[in-house]
Amino acid sequence: MLTSDTVNFEIMRRREFLHTLPFCATPIVLHHLVGLLSSAEIPVRAITKGPKFHWFGYYDKLQFNRSNTKVLGMQVDFEMRSPTQDDIIKMGVIDLEEGDRWTEIGESRSWGWQQGCMLQWVPGSDSKVIWNDRRGADFVSIIKDIETGDERVISKAIYTLSPDGKTAVGTDFARIQNYRKGYGYPGGLDPYRNQNAPGDAGIYKIDLETGTSELIISYYDISQIANGGESVADKWHYFNHLLVSPDGNRFIFLNRYRESPIPEEVLNNPEAYNKIRGRYTTRMFTANVDGSDLYLLDPSGKTSHFIWKDADHITAWTTPEGLETGFYVFEDKSRNIKRVGEGVMKVNGHNTYLPGTEQAWILNDTYPQGDAREQVPYLFHENSNRRIDLGRFHSPKVYNGEWRCDTHPRSSNDGKWVCIDSTHGGNGRQMYLIDLSKLEL
Repeated sequence: MLTSDTVNFEIMRRREFLHTLPFCATPIVLHHLVGLLSSAEIPVRAITKGPKFHWFGYYDKLQFNRSNTKVLGMQVDFEMRSPTQDDIIKMGVIDLEEGDRWTEIGESRSWGWQQGCMLQWVPGSDSKVIWNDRRGADFVSIIKDIETGDERVISKAIYTLSPDGKTAVGTDFARIQNYRKGYGYPGGLDPYRNQNAPGDAGIYKIDLETGTSELIISYYDISQIANGGESVADKWHYFNHLLVSPDGNRFIFLNRYRESPIPEEVLNNPEAYNKIRGRYTTRMFTANVDGSDLYLLDPSGKTSHFIWKDADHITAWTTPEGLETGFYVFEDKSRNIKRVGEGVMKVNGHNTYLPGTEQAWILNDTYPQGDAREQVPYLFHENSNRRIDLGRFHSPKVYNGEWRCDTHPRSSNDGKWVCIDSTHGGNGRQMYLIDLSKLEL
């Protein structure tokens, strides 16, 4: 019979043993910690290596190609500081069937530590990729066919693509840089820096086939929408975290605002900036991809990471009015919400749904936990309340603030692999592939 003391001892013994193993090369034996389920071997391997540093960035982009044989990544030769306008990152494709061979495909002058340069596959293609770059003080996007080498420059930077790869939605990365470093890009020009809610800038829609773009929601537009009956017209507004719905009809965005702009001397002082960087209010909107039918879905001021569950539902970490902080499923254009993962998904993370499971399994992670600073990517099954931890990855304390390295778990299109960014290997941020094939999901 298993007792709590027996289980705790076994977990501690296994952890001590794991710390003696070469993490990248040896399969890891892990407990399904919720419900004391049976153990499973979950192989993990490094697919990049030093001396340079590699990562992919955000969790809601297509990192795997359509056939799940190649993954995208970015490369730099420094860490632990903000990028400047002169710092260039290299983009590459890693061939999983050819010994994880890295092939360079391009470079960018517009990037941040959290989302890189929005590098991703164009949906539906095994050869076309897209990323953001800078030409002078203008942020643009590049579509490249890595088989033919053909490149095309789009006059606006992208944030999120439609599922058919024909449309993108974007916003001002220079303005984001002035409010939340790590997500914006250096080197750009924000002509409206001294305006709290300009009417000539905001969210734009891009036709990726013609390259044309149009402003669909301005900062002024959003500032005129009161929150909880209180005006926010005098706040300093910006947009962040845009994501098109699975059917391509609507998109989510976060409207964040502060009481005042951040002085440049604070932005350029990491210690001072880290003290105030979280002082903003966040509300989540949805809208049609042409900007119409705007709906304030979460006015709590606390919205964080989110993902579309389907065309009508969004799962997000937030604190709805009168409710506890946690993950909730929102029904779009309604006040219907439902708690998910209560007691199991206890902390904020980067959540998606594992493909091929009909949205039954959530893929998520944690920030560094406890004195050991372990980041834990995991799977959660809502109907059974079952959680499967996919590994525990130590994050050294020096990775914090703007240049922290979240695991940002991204799954393959068939749901058989998960790729993460991690610093646990002692050679800086690198990418690791987790094999889910032995799990009984």
